[in-house]
Amino acid sequence: MHHTFRTASGLIVAALFFTWCAADVHAQGRTQITINDTDVTPENLTSSQDGTIFFGSMAKGTIYRAEPGASQAEPWILAADAGLTNVLGVLADDETNTLWVCQNSTGGRGGAPVAGLTALRSFDLTSGAATGTYPFPPESGMCNDIAVSDDGTAYASESFRGRVHRLRRGATELEVWVSSEEFSVVDGLAFLGDGSLYVNDFATGRLFRIPVNADGSAGAIVLIETSIPFVRPDGLRRVGPQTLLQAEQQGRLAELTISGNRAEVRVVQDELPRASGVTLVGDSAFVLVDLSRAVVVQYRTP
Repeated sequence: MHHTFRTASGLIVAALFFTWCAADVHAQGRTQITINDTDVTPENLTSSQDGTIFFGSMAKGTIYRAEPGASQAEPWILAADAGLTNVLGVLADDETNTLWVCQNSTGGRGGAPVAGLTALRSFDLTSGAATGTYPFPPESGMCNDIAVSDDGTAYASESFRGRVHRLRRGATELEVWVSSEEFSVVDGLAFLGDGSLYVNDFATGRLFRIPVNADGSAGAIVLIETSIPFVRPDGLRRVGPQTLLQAEQQGRLAELTISGNRAEVRVVQDELPRASGVTLVGDSAFVLVDLSRAVVVQYRTP
């Protein structure tokens, strides 16, 4: 029995190792990923475990996909087919085979008709089929970014209203999880190994931790001291139990290591124009720049 357990454990470790190696190989040889379309204006990107990279379009609503190893992303989920408008955050969740998408309505100013709705959307990560639409409350701000906790609950940030919404696994409606005047333009979201949600604020440059209580409710919001200040922090991704990668629109990719209520910040690379999103494939960070393309930044030494 113990021998069987060790054998199974070894197979699992081997499978994870080869998955990681495959993703790392797919990152090699590419210096950037462009999008095979015009006037796309992507705001964020994400990747699945096999190294596939996904972009959303603020301008068109379409989701674009770059296959493992490809240097160009092609239209995948068409806005006209899925009813998508103004896509910001995208997050691939291999555990549930889900692509989470932050969609926002357009129009409404100067007499322009309102199109679409502001909602958290879900799609099959393999086929692209729509699997769920979860509208924000009326008069909401913008659905900006998404994070998923270990229990499968999806969280979505609402910029300009200081709120974070959650969708429990199996639920059919969003609920407001936290609302705070401490947030100005709540943006990037990511969970770390302590089970807390980390949130950055695009307008103030601040970083917060929100613990998740045993009953699932939000704990007291904690301001995290940072070793250097942030300017327009945007995309946020977990890369270790205590470690985040953050794209800042001032033009920087930074590594944040959290210890207690402090974050030690290491600048990975500067001069990344309008960096707004980041995802890790193997040892390489793919950073969305200029609201147009992803550039490859070496993050770890192979």
